[in-house]
Amino acid sequence: MIHKGLINQLDSLEKTTEENASRAIQALCNCADELEAHLDSVGEIPQIKLEQRLSPIMLSVHSQLDRARVMFESAGMVQNAANIWELEQQVYRLLNDL
Repeated sequence: MIHKGLINQLDSLEKTTEENASRAIQALCNCADELEAHLDSVGEIPQIKLEQRLSPIMLSVHSQLDRARVMFESAGMVQNAANIWELEQQVYRLLNDL
């Protein structure tokens, strides 16, 4: 769900030469890559080890999303920042559920 939202956000971004926006897009790409690397293995993690294995991944993704959101805000791309904020909230809720 978060991975798909992130991919949709990347697809909808306008091409820009703004340095902060370009760095934000790179941060989003890194998040997508990190999540994608673990998509297949999540179903194989025993319930008791979910928190131990997923928390570091989700914390890293949350941090990168936050960085991207701030960069979008400083580039004046308020709608993109708001979309990233929604993704951050989803990650935060997942972390709380773990």
